[in-house]
Amino acid sequence: MHPRPSRRSALRTGGLLAAGALLPQLPTGHAYAAAAPYTGAWSPVPKILARIRPPAFPRRTFTITHYGAVGDGQKMNTEAFRAAIAACHRAGGGHVLVPEGRFLTGAIHLRSGVDLHVTEGATIAFSPDPRDFLPVVFTRWEGTECYNYSPFIYAYGERNVAVTGPGTLDGQARLGPWESWYRSSGPQGPDQSLLRRMGSAGVPVAERVFGDGHYLRPKMVQFYRCRNVLVSGLTIVDPPMWTVHPVLSTNVTVRDITVDSTLYNTDGCDPECCSDVLITGCRFNTNDDCVAVKSGRDEDGNRVGVPSRNIVVRDCWFSGRWGGMTVGSEMSGGVRDVFAENCEINSPDFPGRYPVKHALYVKASKKRGGYIDGVHIRNFTGQSVERDAVFVNMNYNGGEGGTLPVSVRNIHMDRMEIDGARAVLQLVGLETDHLRGVSLSRSTFTGILSPDSIAYTDELTFRRVYVNGQELPFARR
Repeated sequence: MHPRPSRRSALRTGGLLAAGALLPQLPTGHAYAAAAPYTGAWSPVPKILARIRPPAFPRRTFTITHYGAVGDGQKMNTEAFRAAIAACHRAGGGHVLVPEGRFLTGAIHLRSGVDLHVTEGATIAFSPDPRDFLPVVFTRWEGTECYNYSPFIYAYGERNVAVTGPGTLDGQARLGPWESWYRSSGPQGPDQSLLRRMGSAGVPVAERVFGDGHYLRPKMVQFYRCRNVLVSGLTIVDPPMWTVHPVLSTNVTVRDITVDSTLYNTDGCDPECCSDVLITGCRFNTNDDCVAVKSGRDEDGNRVGVPSRNIVVRDCWFSGRWGGMTVGSEMSGGVRDVFAENCEINSPDFPGRYPVKHALYVKASKKRGGYIDGVHIRNFTGQSVERDAVFVNMNYNGGEGGTLPVSVRNIHMDRMEIDGARAVLQLVGLETDHLRGVSLSRSTFTGILSPDSIAYTDELTFRRVYVNGQELPFARR
């Protein structure tokens, strides 16, 4: 195995330059070997990346203070944001500029052609009052369509939209009621159950209205049915729920963001029913999954029936309470062709509040149904994984009483280096629906405490895999 530079240094280079290209010399004096070629199962990646192009915006600037905004952390600036965005959109697009200061606001709704640019020293602080995120909007909540409180930053059906800059988005969730809503004894539980029943029973979406008087927490940033999306450079702290959540969107770039979401069920980035997505150079310190690819929940996800596909994740740091790279559990519409490379788990250069439990975590069940076909992981390094380095579970939450067929296949991992985990693999297929086609190659695991746990798994292969200094047999079926 070739020695690797620190992940911090690697991220500063901006990641892979091109398939087969050399990375520039790193500040520490180390250098990467040539980038792994995009061959075999990875051969679709260059074409995927060629289709992903961040939107460009005209050189027009609309500064929110020109529309009445005051950055004192006290004045509500919702109308100023709305006016600046409307003016930018009417002019044919450009940059809505947030200057230095702390700007308190309710929901921000983006329009086509608008880049919301948060400058260095600027913070958009979102109100802790749920009423500031009304009226309700069409959204998706844990994989089920409904009307609910607006996401803090929201766009529906727009093209060429972005949130960028070195500034901060502060969800201020510690100040609002969101945490009390989430607790097991809190009021979110009945609404969560109600929405799931509505989705399973096929209640028309127009009748699934929550919001005022209900307790489903809104997402932080959501782009719904959008095309050409960019989220770049930001620090995002204390969201009320999932942080960056593109849904049914195409050509999405999430790059160089830092997410600090350690309150509760606050994933880092959740592309759902999306295609052609690049997540790169990001740092995730989360209370749940870091990156979680999704495609809808249960019968409602099957009704919509749109898969997530062509997802590329690279050069990221993962510190989170559950999975680093995750697929599911809301995956009823299907997931195909996920590629993740050059990521670091529980880095000492980026210590999180919680250690990642699984470097790769795949979640499915017979209640969800659907399929996962093609999850490809390579060049993951890390330490102190709390549970199994890789957990593929087709019996998530005990199957949840479902009867739908579910398929998980083609899970491939290459060149992983993990120091410290309960086990390397926990693979849970079903007697009725076997897990098929799992491979692990050219990888080294040290500090492993227990043997693998394998159930109802076909076509499991190892090649040049070392666990605690011992090479595993070439293949096991």
